Amino acid sequence: MMMQAKEAFAERLPDQVEIDNADSLRRILASQVNGDEAVELSLALGEKQIEPVTLAPALAASLMELLRLVSSGRGFRMIPVDAELTTQQAADLLNVSRPHLVKLLEEGEIAFFKTGRHRRVKAADLFEYKKKRDTDRSEALSDLAAMDMENDLL
Repeated sequence: MMMQAKEAFAERLPDQVEIDNADSLRRILASQVNGDEAVELSLALGEKQIEPVTLAPALAASLMELLRLVSSGRGFRMIPVDAELTTQQAADLLNVSRPHLVKLLEEGEIAFFKTGRHRRVKAADLFEYKKKRDTDRSEALSDLAAMDMENDLL
């Protein structure tokens, strides 16, 4: 078997072998997931060595999401909730320009602090803003759809 690259997927996209591996593991894990229950797996570590593994529901769901990303050929970056992000990293996560993000920071929409003259954003604050923004957008779309139905615009 060919040796696979070790660079994180944040720096590159998965190759076909990695996509196939992730898809196989995703299907195996999905077949064992049962609602909000822990997932019991047995891993073969060698010819005669079997190791039982129990995945908590949140860990199983997180692993499934990671495997979905890799099996779809997409790269990803894992960010701890307590991470401190540069304005460029934060802008990339929100899919906005850095100047727009700086404007949001200066308007108080997202909490930030300064390290010297550089702004830093806590990942938790960014995720909180993103969740609120996405909820507001969803509600606005629902309101528009309701108005369309009221006015027979569908």
